[in-house]
Amino acid sequence: MRSSKMERRKKGTWFYNLRVSNEPAIGNAAYVPAKIEHVANSVTHAFFILPSITAGYGMIKEACNPIERSNAVLFTVALVTLFSVSTCFHTLCLCGQAGKLRFYFHMTDRAVIYLFIAASYTPWLTIMPVGFFGFHLRWLMWFGALLGITYSYCFYEKNKRLETILYLILAVAPSLAVLEVPGMDGSYELAFGGLVYLLGVLFFKSDGIVPFAHAIWHLFVVGGAFIHQYAIQEYLIGPLNFTKAGEIIHNATCASRS
Repeated sequence: MRSSKMERRKKGTWFYNLRVSNEPAIGNAAYVPAKIEHVANSVTHAFFILPSITAGYGMIKEACNPIERSNAVLFTVALVTLFSVSTCFHTLCLCGQAGKLRFYFHMTDRAVIYLFIAASYTPWLTIMPVGFFGFHLRWLMWFGALLGITYSYCFYEKNKRLETILYLILAVAPSLAVLEVPGMDGSYELAFGGLVYLLGVLFFKSDGIVPFAHAIWHLFVVGGAFIHQYAIQEYLIGPLNFTKAGEIIHNATCASRS
């Protein structure tokens, strides 16, 4: 009798009834996160909006020419937008908004991922001497981002696996050109940041299997983004790095003539 009364008391408490995840989605259906997952999804990117603005401002201040400055601004705007749109979308989900506003923020959230990938590689393909192929690869990369956005809009929630593959192709392909630059500093950080993103994809596809999977994915995105931000600021931005880039161009020119 006493034990059954205790059970009823437990079931009446919020902690006892707390769900940390729901059942995985079937097919192309959208996963419905538990309420506490919605909170985690919102907080994990909201917390890093201000640090991304601060870090970006510092990077922009260090730029010593218009090319560096424009690339620093591009990366910073893309990163802040990524965190901000993600926070807004997940906050709408937390508040139970399921109308057009939520749809548009969901579409924007997906679009910003494509744009952020392109913005992450643009400084490397613009400031570093990546050759003829690398120079034109940046335009192909932005064109690929626009194609990905168009696909997401036209085939919304139709084939999520294909959409993930498109993200991965866009994320991996430009690195092949960048990492081939001889004597390039920052290649380890660039590769390590990419590895962090790739590991995060495992959680991105684990909703309903791993509790807080999407929030964990957010943290991997934060880690990869700040590793790449550090690499850009450390190896591409500033007068010292401008000199290093000139040395790489000089060495590459000499090697081609010999």
